[in-house]
Amino acid sequence: MRIKMLLLGTAMLAGAAAAPARAQAADDYQHWIVRLRAIRVTPTERTGPIAPTFPTAHTAITNAYAPELDFTYMATKHVGAELILATTKHDIQGRGALDGLGKAGHTWVLPPTLTLQYHFLPDGHVRPYVGAGINYSIFYSEKASGALQSAIGRTKLGLNDSVGYALQAGVDVDITPRVFVNLDLKYIDIDTTARLTTGSLVNRERVHLDPLVPGIGIGMRF
Repeated sequence: MRIKMLLLGTAMLAGAAAAPARAQAADDYQHWIVRLRAIRVTPTERTGPIAPTFPTAHTAITNAYAPELDFTYMATKHVGAELILATTKHDIQGRGALDGLGKAGHTWVLPPTLTLQYHFLPDGHVRPYVGAGINYSIFYSEKASGALQSAIGRTKLGLNDSVGYALQAGVDVDITPRVFVNLDLKYIDIDTTARLTTGSLVNRERVHLDPLVPGIGIGMRF
């Protein structure tokens, strides 16, 4: 929660500071930035219960590692828009009454995210930035585990797509005039409902994933 509030407060201050920059003539500063990062998606989830059949059971979502490709368009010297593209696979573990089950299933997540960024020192060799924006998370290839289906019967797993906000802070550090190292941290608001369909019975669980996404990578300005 402290990390979330800090990122939100910083992004709001940066947005206010960016207003004068938008009025500047930006022809000399418009360019593209491409970054390739290695990321860790770390859910800070709150889940459960699985109703109506398992009121004392819930699930936990595992961390995931993946490459992430990002495209940033710098509209002015300080203000840019970044599109973040990645996909990750997460295991779903049984908890509470399902604790002894182990793996309950898995899902893939495709969370395209668009953030508006403010870059504090665009002419420096070390360039911190903050951002805020919107995320749309698509869940696909969901599957209940064999252990879960052995315990409760043949079951189909599904998760609803999610729309939420995203907060971001990071820094670029020059290696050459065009190439740089990037460190980045995002918080993404992802809320979904999981459905377990066993015959005619449908159990539902509310899942707040809300992951922290630290990343490190390399970028280039064009």
